[in-house]
Amino acid sequence: MRLLWENGRRGCWLFAVVALYMQTVCRVVVAEDPYRYFDWRISYGDIYPLGVRQQGILINGKFPGPDIISVTNDNLIINVHNDLPEPFLLTWNGLQQRKNSFEDGVYGTTCPIPPGKNFTYIMQVKDQIGSFFYFPSLKFHKAAGGFGGIRILSRPRIPVPFPEPAGDFTILIGDWYKTNHKALQTILDRGKMLKFPDGIQINGLGRDGAKFTVESGKTYRLRISNVGLQNSLNFRIQGHKMKLVEVEGTHTIQTTLSSLDVHVGQSYSVLVTADQPAQDYYIAISSRFTTQILNSTAILHYSNSRKPVSGPPPPGPTTGISWSLNQARSIRTNLTASGPRPNPQGSYHYGQINVTRTIRLANSAGLVDRKQRYAVNGVSFIPADTPLKLADYYNITGVFEVGSIADQPTGRHIHLDTAVMGADYRAFVEIVFENRENIMQSWHLDGYSFFVVGMDKGRWSPESKKQYNLIDAVSRCTTQVYPRSWTAIYIPLDNVGMWNLRTQFWARQYLGQQFYLRVYTPVQSYRDEYPIPKNALHCGKARGRAIRT
Repeated sequence: MRLLWENGRRGCWLFAVVALYMQTVCRVVVAEDPYRYFDWRISYGDIYPLGVRQQGILINGKFPGPDIISVTNDNLIINVHNDLPEPFLLTWNGLQQRKNSFEDGVYGTTCPIPPGKNFTYIMQVKDQIGSFFYFPSLKFHKAAGGFGGIRILSRPRIPVPFPEPAGDFTILIGDWYKTNHKALQTILDRGKMLKFPDGIQINGLGRDGAKFTVESGKTYRLRISNVGLQNSLNFRIQGHKMKLVEVEGTHTIQTTLSSLDVHVGQSYSVLVTADQPAQDYYIAISSRFTTQILNSTAILHYSNSRKPVSGPPPPGPTTGISWSLNQARSIRTNLTASGPRPNPQGSYHYGQINVTRTIRLANSAGLVDRKQRYAVNGVSFIPADTPLKLADYYNITGVFEVGSIADQPTGRHIHLDTAVMGADYRAFVEIVFENRENIMQSWHLDGYSFFVVGMDKGRWSPESKKQYNLIDAVSRCTTQVYPRSWTAIYIPLDNVGMWNLRTQFWARQYLGQQFYLRVYTPVQSYRDEYPIPKNALHCGKARGRAIRT
């Protein structure tokens, strides 16, 4: 990837494109945060993640796509050329898009890029650090690839609570189907459920395909993201311990682990020291909480190794949820470490803020018109003909209604609607995810990180608040909910916009288990929300609207 820095007349012109948000003029470009430029072509091509040829989505001819490597507050200018024969969008799992949900890259906020056209995402990784990933958000494209890692490094003067590692690896893991993604989508469109996935890919490769080379005595950072479609995966390295240091932008208390559960949609950073005899070792990945266990392996290769891997891969943990639940509860924020700013992460005392609203969200499954659907609080989401953010911006009626989903479980039969829940800007909200089904759930909210204050088996009640962690709960953007269990989060709603709240179980998301949270303020100010981008695509009922000059 080429990094281009603005200079002279060209830099002034490029900055003028971005100034559509900042409302500044080109003469102050030297005072702006750095810009990083990417030019991506999206195409179909042959991939072999499980040893058989499949049609995959490539970025600049690669699967997985290239890493985005940036620094806190960088501006990312990503020009995406859609060479597919159908519309396409990328979304940025964990990037908060501060004041800028227009760029979120899901259909509720952004018009798809038409075939043969391009669109330039203009984003800033404002006040963020950590490990994230991007992926295609339309149709069932996620089952064909098109994903890649995102690293946001700390600024040079901001201390990091561990020595700089000798290397930094992105490891993208996920369950995978050998079936073409279009055939999978057809099954879902017919109202049927998908069969169990066929295997696990590791950086786009199957068993023993991915190799990570290390030098004896040195320590490395592994950024592990579960980019799969439904299953939680356990990650472990033969003969090596891992030290957990970061979760989705939060430096954690540094805990030593022998294995780590990574639920779908989640990202973790661990440090691994090459302190064993020089040879090759298995990196083992296996599915969790499934009757049929999926397994795959990669190779940790010592540069001076003269011996291949030997012995069986290390076994995974038990199939019960207690071990995983206890591990999840042990992941806590390092209160004294700096985050994206120099002040300690613990300087924000979330546990001392009064909750202004409690939202309870229950997932469910059922049939609508004899077709399989999935719902939140009884509502199964159906997309509108116009991105909701554009309809909101232009005051287009008849696209959605705020309040079309209740903030408590209703107990009613599932019905279809374009579900939008309203919320006040600067409210401090508690959300309780209630999983009454015997499945593993994983929930993500665009635009935010939230504090995971509690999780447990059984039913949630107000008495459950007594066990909340109000001191050092981890702040992240994706949280798991165990079968027949609950998870509670706290969110300061400080980011105006239209934000997708979805299950990361992708077939369920596709068949309706999602909605949009409209964080609203009546004050129209660029201080609170940027105006619509000048290059925004217009579609549906917004087609033909005047483009802002």
